Amino acid sequence: MHTFTLVFILALILTTLAQWWLAARHIRHITAHRNQVPDAFVSQIDLAAHQKAADYTCAKARLSFPGILLHAGLLLVLTLGGGLEWLSGFWHTWFSDSLWHGMVLIFSVVALSSIVEVPFSYYRTFVIEQQYGFNKMTRTMFFADLVRKYVLGTLLGAPLLLSVLWLMEKAGDNWWFYTWLIWISFNLFLLAVYPNWIAPLFNKFSPLENDSLKTRIENLLQKCGFESSGLFVMDGSRRSSHGNAYFTGFGKTKRIVFFDTLLNRLEAEEIEAVLAHELGHFKRHHVIKRIVLSFAVSLLFLWVLGYLMQQPWFYQGLGVQVTAVPSTAMALLLFFLVMPVFTFLLHPLSSIYSRKHEFEADEYAAEQASAADMIRALVKLYQDNAATLTPDPLHSAFYDSHPPAAIRVAHLKKLITTGAEV
Repeated sequence: MHTFTLVFILALILTTLAQWWLAARHIRHITAHRNQVPDAFVSQIDLAAHQKAADYTCAKARLSFPGILLHAGLLLVLTLGGGLEWLSGFWHTWFSDSLWHGMVLIFSVVALSSIVEVPFSYYRTFVIEQQYGFNKMTRTMFFADLVRKYVLGTLLGAPLLLSVLWLMEKAGDNWWFYTWLIWISFNLFLLAVYPNWIAPLFNKFSPLENDSLKTRIENLLQKCGFESSGLFVMDGSRRSSHGNAYFTGFGKTKRIVFFDTLLNRLEAEEIEAVLAHELGHFKRHHVIKRIVLSFAVSLLFLWVLGYLMQQPWFYQGLGVQVTAVPSTAMALLLFFLVMPVFTFLLHPLSSIYSRKHEFEADEYAAEQASAADMIRALVKLYQDNAATLTPDPLHSAFYDSHPPAAIRVAHLKKLITTGAEV
């Protein structure tokens, strides 16, 4: 057996077992704490709501088990099972040009992966979300959204992919750096056009009409030195009863978006606290930091890909035979298919970095609004979204970008007692 084949198989087994084990211990931990509301929330959340959150979270975790096995199996079929080689040969009879052959090869694999995910998404929406009272989507809306996503992905992705494959073939040894510049430009372009052109394809956005709330928010924005292109309400209730708020865009396209479900649930001062938290991400430059970090990581990955695509062992170890001229599309596919297998154990590093930002944004919210209002808003959101208050700590470290509820609320209470709240 090829050495790299053995390394890949061992890494895949380790990652698959780790994902399965984490999901299993997550379920066990939540079940063990199902019949007791944590002390910090006992006066705000009743046992029935706590148990609903536990059951909802466990149902989603159980759905991950077949998904873990299916994705591992699909990866083996495509690589060591010869799937990619078969697809490459099939498309070669139709497209002799290397660029177009590479395009259809990659799009066929992306389409296959998307098709595999549809039953899981359907079950998650119309069984789990429906059972716990969150789903508002019709089946027509569900499949219409899928079609829109695929069409939009093709329209945006095809020019980018064609540019990348052309650079990989024609730009010499430094193709990875030029590709990185294209990738940066593409992402900044998406950030600029998303608020006005992409988001409205899936949701309706209307200006915030509540005058008193609008005045309160505008005063907060002025106090924080934040300029936006408007305050908008999104019709999130058409698809789900989950609530949220977010910033989108950058520069002159920045806008603040509230889910209508969030506005219907929270009091004005609680909405202000939630917005102050989001403003904290802006004022502490978290968005810029994350963008810079993602660009730096993408540069590293492209450099690694530039090295691997010249190594015959990389292809052969993953079940693909290569000629004297390596296939750029095959290298790109193999790299992004197997990369998650080798990077899964690094997930907690990303969580640590993200949670640091969440704590900093909470501190900013305590300074500009009210930590007490932020706590009340969080408790309502945890309850309304059926977010478990007792996640398994290790599972949370791998998958949760936000701190667990108990830790986050304790941090906010500490800000109150130490006088951080104004």
